[in-house]
Order: sequence, then structure tokens, then C-alpha cells
Amino acid sequence: MSDVRYLIFDVEAVGDGELIQRVRYPDEELTPREAIEKYQADLLEQTGRDVIPPTQVEPISIAVGKVTKDFRLLDVTVLDPPHFRPEHIIRRFWQGWLHYERPTLVTFNGRGYDMPVLEFGAFRYGISLPAWFNVESKSFEQSRNRYNIDRHIDLQDFFSNYSAVRVNGGLNLISNLIYKPGKSGVDGSQVQGMYYAGEVEKINDYCRCDVLDTYFVFLRTRVLIGRLSLEDEQALVDDARAMLEAQTDDHPAYQHYLEYWDRRLEQQQAAAEAKELATKVVDSQEADDVGNAPA
Repeated sequence: MSDVRYLIFDVEAVGDGELIQRVRYPDEELTPREAIEKYQADLLEQTGRDVIPPTQVEPISIAVGKVTKDFRLLDVTVLDPPHFRPEHIIRRFWQGWLHYERPTLVTFNGRGYDMPVLEFGAFRYGISLPAWFNVESKSFEQSRNRYNIDRHIDLQDFFSNYSAVRVNGGLNLISNLIYKPGKSGVDGSQVQGMYYAGEVEKINDYCRCDVLDTYFVFLRTRVLIGRLSLEDEQALVDDARAMLEAQTDDHPAYQHYLEYWDRRLEQQQAAAEAKELATKVVDSQEADDVGNAPA
């Protein structure tokens, strides 16, 4: 039996310019890059955002964190290095899921983006996945059922109570709530430009860091639902940090991540000290009020 119980992952993708040209601008002579840029300009004008839908992208980075049933992070890896070919990335992701005996997938907004990218990719490349697309099973047993958390835990669904409220700020906000690094200079809107610049390794570094943030957020949700104590969570966080510190030579992005983490810890300490001082001031004022009260 596999030790891996959860796969925490993040997908970074770029526009499929050839597909966009065929579907959206069939009567225009556009290069794939020109089609992407035109579509992004159209999206920006129409919606205020230039994010290309998951139906019209291809993954160029997937980072995966392997986590045991007792929530220990084993490692974080990226798929198909050093080539990072979309078809191979998609095939390796699904092969890994099957190899580790179909562990629970964990994402942040994966239901709205990461999973559609992988599902449309499987369709495009003819990958058979009856264990995931088990559409003939009872509704609550289907892997893609929104409420089947044995197959997929989308942490955005968790926090939004399945879209009952909006989680403004996304993973960056939730990470900062618990003083983890969050965004550290790169966000998803920059990925297309980084890809054009040949900075695929930087994209993979960004993807790794998003997986780490997702892991730490996942741990705190396990505290919320009673699967971990706060002390157990801290021990797991300490273990994960030690692993990152040991791998900074192989993955310089971890050093950057740890530096941001240290900033958050300093901010946490400063906030705690300010709160303690404010409490002392209030207590002192209340004592003065009691002392000055008429007999």
C-alpha cells in the first residue's frame, strides 16, 4: 500500500495559440502568439481580466506535493523536467495518481481551473481514466462529484462553503492569515510573459511555492475539522521547513520562500507584541477607572 494519501498540486498554463486562432479567429491570419495576445486584449476589454479559460490553455508546469495519511509532506516535485511538454505533463500526472493508488487530490480553486485543464488535456490526448470519469457510479461516489472529498478537496470550496461566500484574496490571503509566505513577487498573471521569455524554471519555482502554501493551509483546515491538534500542526510545519532548508542548494526558490516566511514570522511577533501592549493599556485604564470611582 502506498504511503501517499494526498497529492497537493498546482497547475500553471499558457494559452494554446494555435487552438485559439482556429476557434476564435479562423478568418484572420494570426500567428499563435498573435492569437493569444488578441484574445487576452478581448478578454481584458470584456471582463476586466485577461485570464484565458482552462479550455484554451496547455499546462507548462505542474508541481505536486506528496503527503502521507498523517499529513507529513514527503516532497514536492515537478513533472517532465527538463522538457515540460504539455502532453507528457498531463500523462505523468494521471499515471502518478494511479500509481499511488488514487490518493485524494488537494487544490485551491482546482475545481474551477486546475482540474479542467487536466481533464480537457486527458480528452485531447486520448488518455483513458475510468477511475476518474466513473460517470456510471452513484452520484455521490463519482470522483468528479463536487462533494466527494475522498477524491478531491478544493480548499476554496472549503472556505467559501461551496460558493456561499466569496473568498476575496484567494490563496495569498488565506496563507497570510496564518503568517505563511503567500505571493512573493510572482503571480499567475505573469506566467504567459515568463513563458515567452523562456523562464520555465522560474514558473516551476512559483508553482512549487504555491503548493507549499496550499499544504500549510491544508494543515490548518485539518485543525479546524479536528483531525490535528495545533501542536501536531506545528510539528508538521517544522518538519516541512527543515526539509526546505535542506534542499535550498537544489532549489534556490526555497531560499526565497524561507526569507518571505521569516518576514511573516517577524510580522506575527510584532502583531502579538502590539496586541499584548494594547491589552495592558486597556487593563491599566480599567484599573484607573475603578480606583477613581466614587465610594
